[in-house]
Amino acid sequence: MGEVISLAERRASRRPRSRERVPSRVEFVFDLCCPFSYLAAERVERAFDDVLWTPACTAALKCGSSAAEGEQLERTRSAAERRAAELRLPLVWPERHPASVPAAMRAASYASEHGRAAAFVLAAGRLAFCGGFDLDDPEILAEAAAAAGIGMDGCLTSVGELRRDGAIEAAGRHLLALGADRLPALRVGHALFWGESRVGEAAAAARHRAVVAAR
Repeated sequence: MGEVISLAERRASRRPRSRERVPSRVEFVFDLCCPFSYLAAERVERAFDDVLWTPACTAALKCGSSAAEGEQLERTRSAAERRAAELRLPLVWPERHPASVPAAMRAASYASEHGRAAAFVLAAGRLAFCGGFDLDDPEILAEAAAAAGIGMDGCLTSVGELRRDGAIEAAGRHLLALGADRLPALRVGHALFWGESRVGEAAAAARHRAVVAAR
């Protein structure tokens, strides 16, 4: 699993030139059990300079992998596989998919509080959807924490902090109230873009806001 850690350096070497990045802050709302959050995360990290990474419960939106069963699950998987092929990204299904990963989401909340959410989400996403690992396994979480450069003790303590679940569920319910029906979502100012395919649209909106603000 050392390969996952080394990907952080590769990401830095592939980073687009600064003129291609969007300077204004956006909020990226994700669920680590959601394959589309995984497919969007790398582009979000590259496209925006300042991102607030917010974990949210997919089930609260009554959609996505954690609620999918039977034919709906197959449609979700097929759509994710097609999109991964279009983006030329690997996609391996974790054995427990579409089960939620509450421990990993609490760890993501902790990472966000310490300014390491991007690195943690990217590492966790690769472990889950490139390696097929169970993110709620303490050893896998420890690997993601190490890749993100966050304190191991604090991260592993956070997975038992049930109080974090309320904020994660509330984030999902808030998106639902705003009209979103899936994750991931990007908030740019007062505009909300939901669905992995709208990352580019959100980036364009952020560029427009930056141009207007600079006038």
